[in-house]
Amino acid sequence: GPNMLSVAELAKGQSGLVVAVHGSDAISLRLLEMGLTPGTKLTVIGAAPLGDPLEIEVRNYRLGVRLREAKRVEVEQTG
Repeated sequence: GPNMLSVAELAKGQSGLVVAVHGSDAISLRLLEMGLTPGTKLTVIGAAPLGDPLEIEVRNYRLGVRLREAKRVEVEQTG
């Protein structure tokens, strides 16, 4: 749908529901272990000065994810 994008494309303060984590390697496994599973809500809190890493909030805790990792996480934007 039109609201599908990756976490890397969300602006600060925007949120979405995880649709999928793409890939089947150490990076995608780590993202799933961090709680980025389908149906989970996340919010982009901010980014480092150069935009990498991103700081996101998931399940009431904050994570830093590299841009190349954030690009793996497809979300449906909700806010």
